[in-house]
Amino acid sequence: MSKIIRIGTRDSELALWQATTVQNQLADLGYDSTLIPIKSTGDQVLDKPLYELGITGIFTKTLDVAMLKGQIDIAVHSMKDVPTQLPKGIVQAAVLERAVTQDILVHKGLDFLDNEVPAIIATGSLRRKAQWLNKYPNHKVVDLRGNVNTRLIKLIENDWQGAIFAKAGLERIKLLPKDVLHLDWMVPAPAQGAMLVVAMESDKFSREALQKLNHSNSELATSIEREFLRTLEGGCTAPIGALAQIENENVHFKGVLFSLDGRQKLQIEKTVSLTAAKELGQKCAREILDKGGDKLMDEIRNENSALH
Repeated sequence: MSKIIRIGTRDSELALWQATTVQNQLADLGYDSTLIPIKSTGDQVLDKPLYELGITGIFTKTLDVAMLKGQIDIAVHSMKDVPTQLPKGIVQAAVLERAVTQDILVHKGLDFLDNEVPAIIATGSLRRKAQWLNKYPNHKVVDLRGNVNTRLIKLIENDWQGAIFAKAGLERIKLLPKDVLHLDWMVPAPAQGAMLVVAMESDKFSREALQKLNHSNSELATSIEREFLRTLEGGCTAPIGALAQIENENVHFKGVLFSLDGRQKLQIEKTVSLTAAKELGQKCAREILDKGGDKLMDEIRNENSALH
């Protein structure tokens, strides 16, 4: 193998774990690679404005810029952080086999669930916040940001009853507490638990290498979920959950859209054969939009613009 593949990654513990996993899988196939951790510094100066290149993702932007500048060959992302529209010239090269998709509550005791005391729950996700408030309208949800380690420390330091995490992230870096509450009723983010590797469209060598790491069922499930998201959101951040599960020759899909306060909920569930899975995400999103989702998305856009 002639080329050493330069793997771009954010420098958090979880991001480095994910990038190392890709490096090890490439090594098993005989490919040499090197990790290039890149600190997320927001917008870097480019010849062109970022919006012209279609760069939108807050967590993926720095790596996109590094790739377009030729500093790295591939980039490893938590797929749920990746915008549904990739920047011009960058393509999806592999979806690794997906981990668990569940959300969990890391807590300091669950007494608050049995009584009517308004609890304080932390999350930086609109989707998690809306679903929590839908189920527990008397609770308060506070904002929580930062990487997994930072968020766990903030939970310890504050007087919150719990914080919501993706189970996969805590499992990967061996920080999953023993007595977490599994939120089986919460619909995960589109592509939660999946890792995505992107490359330059023109980089045939890296793309051929990564194709060997691609897990076809994970790729199909996440593409359905992301198609649902893309059709609904139209560039707007909204509380949207989606999960596609492939069993035997069928795809089970569940999608939800909530109002920001969690009071309104639109849901769709469908099971189709694998052969009919094409455009499933798009069709389900259109049904939600027709059932009042378009009006709800307008309200969310207005609320979002009022906040900024």
